[in-house]
Amino acid sequence: MSIEPKTHLVSAGVSGIVGAATVLALLYFGRDVLIPITLAIILSLLVAPWVQRLRHIGLGPTASVGVAVLTLALALGAVGFAIGLQVVRIGASLPQYTDTIRSKVAAVEQLASGRLGRFNSEAGRLVEQWADGPAPGAATLPRAAADGGPVPVEIHEAPLKPLQLLLRIASSIWPPLETAGIVLVVLVFVLLEHEALRDRFIRLAGGDDLRATTVAVNDAGQRLSRFFVSQFAVNVGTGGLVWLGLSLLGLSQALLWGAMTATLRFIPYIGVPIAACCATLLAAAVAPGWSLALMTLLLFLCIEVVVAQMVEPKLYGHTTGLSPLSVVIAAIFWSWIWGPVGLVLSTPLTLCLVVAGRYVRALNMFEILLGEMPALTLPQNFYQRALSGDSQEIIASARRILARKTFAAYCDAVLAPALHLARADLDAKTISKGEQLKVASAIAAVIEALGEKPRWWRRYGRTSMLEDLNIGRELRHRREALLGENQGALDVPAGTIVLCIGAGSVGDELAAEILVRILRLQGIDGRHIALDEFDGTPPDDFNPAVLALYCLVSIEPAKEQSQIAAALAALAGFLPDAEPLALLIASPFEQLVLQDSDAGGGRAVARSFEAAAQACQRILRGKRPLPPKT
Repeated sequence: MSIEPKTHLVSAGVSGIVGAATVLALLYFGRDVLIPITLAIILSLLVAPWVQRLRHIGLGPTASVGVAVLTLALALGAVGFAIGLQVVRIGASLPQYTDTIRSKVAAVEQLASGRLGRFNSEAGRLVEQWADGPAPGAATLPRAAADGGPVPVEIHEAPLKPLQLLLRIASSIWPPLETAGIVLVVLVFVLLEHEALRDRFIRLAGGDDLRATTVAVNDAGQRLSRFFVSQFAVNVGTGGLVWLGLSLLGLSQALLWGAMTATLRFIPYIGVPIAACCATLLAAAVAPGWSLALMTLLLFLCIEVVVAQMVEPKLYGHTTGLSPLSVVIAAIFWSWIWGPVGLVLSTPLTLCLVVAGRYVRALNMFEILLGEMPALTLPQNFYQRALSGDSQEIIASARRILARKTFAAYCDAVLAPALHLARADLDAKTISKGEQLKVASAIAAVIEALGEKPRWWRRYGRTSMLEDLNIGRELRHRREALLGENQGALDVPAGTIVLCIGAGSVGDELAAEILVRILRLQGIDGRHIALDEFDGTPPDDFNPAVLALYCLVSIEPAKEQSQIAAALAALAGFLPDAEPLALLIASPFEQLVLQDSDAGGGRAVARSFEAAAQACQRILRGKRPLPPKT
């Protein structure tokens, strides 16, 4: 046996691991370069709409970019200067809050009935005992004979000269100023080269299909820009409301907490609680009572609830398009790679990856792993759960769908495509005997739970629907056990019975049984009989006038074209007074080349369970006798 394919797979896996490790190393060790560039690109998405507005009013490209960037720099500088003053004032005011903090701690101790105080005293006693004793492994110094003990020595730094003080201050503020300068410079060039960068990305992503790639890039850019602008406006507005509210409450440094709220709100789930806790702690330290702290916490809670539940859904929906787990993992990952800046940028960066994965095939894994959209379609999810034998989860999911759709619509959208997936695996002989049993049991449980009133005391046997047994016929026998051999009374009004007949295969029998249950849920007397059981001789007490129509059902019409035509011709001879109908449920994963007239022999054809049920309703209305004249 050749081992070349296995060697190729191993080498591909090793290459993927090496590539991922290389990317992580570049992100970590190149963060000093990548962070300013990333900030500039994200800011360009925020500033781009403003630049476009300036160009629309008559400014040139360079002038528009210059005005926009200069305004942004001045605004950020003013906010940063104001926040710096607020921080300095807090640092200068901290000694004034010592008495208030001590009184609050004493009140907490008293509230705890002295338990906290006893714990502190015991802990303090242990610490004193440990501090008085010699440290293990430490050498004891001999006592001085002359002066009776060691002389305590204190070391003080020499006072800084004015120039040294200025250098120290400059060294502390230079790194953020340097980063801000790099960001602004890169931002200017990104905005100036916006069209060129877009063209290069189009060429890199897919130059062969220029139209599709252009549409994808433009759509992704507009979506990201619109989302970032909306999120920035919401966060700034939230910070402004916090600033105004805390100012009205009388909390000092309200501007600082408003700016902190606007910044930390970019961090999902934990940003606003962090800002609220910090502001509440300051309020508790400033005011002698607890009212200011409680009002501060209540202010944050009210503003966040209103913004999250009323403002954000109208602007950009409830979520960012990211799954909650991916948001948390992204926050941990980017904070590990880039520190606090990565924590703030985690959601925008992850959102960019998800949007890129939606349009770039090579990055599709990011949309699957991080996106909010389900990784599997509803039919795939049904089939996967059936392979696992988890019928209860399928039923629970189906009931959520049935809350807004009919059982017929559910069968068309979920159950029928899942049956085609199972049939494809059976034809390819890739499904084992045990998996067939699980799929059969799950489908039987789902049909009986949703197609009739649920009977919790009944348990369904592990039968195979795909190979050994005819699950459609088995489900029919279970109905006959409740309704009788004829599946109901035969002395019914004329033109009220619909006879559902499978075209011959096991899947056709199952589809016919599903149609019967759909009709019965809609109040139609549907009954099921197999084609090989139909000999044209009705029961002794059967009146042909009660039959309104017969429906021949096939889930593989492309393969059963000749069989369908022969069956319809035979049924027309057996039941000349009944209306014919053909239900042809083609696989959504294959292209059907049949026309309605060819498949149904010129008779009425339905392509879905819902369409077949509607056709039965129309035919029954036409068969219904007129009311007597008065």
